[in-house]
Amino acid sequence: MTTLADYSQGAAFVRGQYLPIAEASIPITDWGFLRSDATYDVVTVWEGAFFRLDAHLERFARSCQSFRLDPGLSPAQITGVLEHCVRLSGLRSAYVEMIATRGQPPWGSRDPRQAVNQFYAFAVPYVWIANDAQRERGLNLMVSEVQRIPASSVDPRAKNYHWNDLTMGLLGALDAGGDTVVLTDGAGNAVEGPGFNLFCVNAQGALVTPAEGVLEGITRRTVIEIAQAAGLLIEQRALPVPELRGAREAFVTSSGGGVLPVTRIDGRPVGDGLVGPVTQKLLSTYWDWHRDPRYSRVIDYTDSGSIK
Repeated sequence: MTTLADYSQGAAFVRGQYLPIAEASIPITDWGFLRSDATYDVVTVWEGAFFRLDAHLERFARSCQSFRLDPGLSPAQITGVLEHCVRLSGLRSAYVEMIATRGQPPWGSRDPRQAVNQFYAFAVPYVWIANDAQRERGLNLMVSEVQRIPASSVDPRAKNYHWNDLTMGLLGALDAGGDTVVLTDGAGNAVEGPGFNLFCVNAQGALVTPAEGVLEGITRRTVIEIAQAAGLLIEQRALPVPELRGAREAFVTSSGGGVLPVTRIDGRPVGDGLVGPVTQKLLSTYWDWHRDPRYSRVIDYTDSGSIK
């Protein structure tokens, strides 16, 4: 009697095979594990449709080029893999990740050019980076003294797993009673946090978001486009910590939750301590865009295809 694989908790693509997420693994000698020598991207599925899949595929391609990695699949083939992972899981709201690793060179070689690069992917239930209570009341964002890895060392525009700075900052923030953290750049500017970009409405009413030393977030890009369409004044530039602390409103953006309000910074209220009107408008419109056919790609859950 054949036992059917259980994909209900998610599905993965590993070395040409589809597996339940609980059975997915990578070789311990893959430099993606040993050296964090990898890049990745995350696209979401909401109500049975990918949101801005093309933008995520384009960024993944740029990240691969930046780190000299070859996933070995075309964008169309990657799309087929991602769709099939979602299809196998049956998930209507999902967190879908694509990964390229360095792989392993011949044993004993330290030449990364000799490694055979690998591609992995998986789909799991949608991930929120803030829980229900935090999203309702707003986050308490702590400003860390930990500095973000400089762009001259690791290009933050390409998604990567060099997270030790972010993790150390987050641990300090949690220990101090915060919900999450934003790191600085060594020049007194707030830059980004673990898995999110930062925005604030400053004392003059401008919408400000850091422009240097940060990931080119797809959610960040979407919010900027929404704000431009609404006629808001947007400034993409350095954001000094005192300006952030004096803001009227603040929020962070991530594929894992969209627009997430910040109502306290270092434990002190932002503005009146409530989710502000600009944040509320951008948050609402962001989710409205998920139903816009310009940005969504509906998944055919009956198609049996994968790599095409």
